[in-house]
Amino acid sequence: QVQLVESGGGLVQPGGSLRLSCAASGRTFSTFVMGWFRQAPGKEREFVAAMTRMSRINYADSVKGRFTISRDNAKNTVYLQMSSLKPEDTAVYYCAADPIVNSFSNSAEYDYWGQGTQVTVSS
Repeated sequence: QVQLVESGGGLVQPGGSLRLSCAASGRTFSTFVMGWFRQAPGKEREFVAAMTRMSRINYADSVKGRFTISRDNAKNTVYLQMSSLKPEDTAVYYCAADPIVNSFSNSAEYDYWGQGTQVTVSS
């Protein structure tokens, strides 16, 4: 069993930055694929970024060049550094994990989810 707890969300002005963290329980964290998804009001949950244990990374086109995913296996934590934030980045951001993921962007492939953290980009 893996438990995920996100933190770091908040209110930020357009063009600003935030770093989200996702702390995971369990000794097998380093073997998991870790992903970030987001869900805006009235919209479906969408893929943001994912990282394998071998540091293979994939980003949604909408965040490429602005967001960076990273992980610290010693701390059982995955991060999402978000820069040049736009109002359309406003959403609840979720951390997800699974030992095997064939398609990073497919939320159904992730068995473990955090409770989410709100990110609001507004002036």
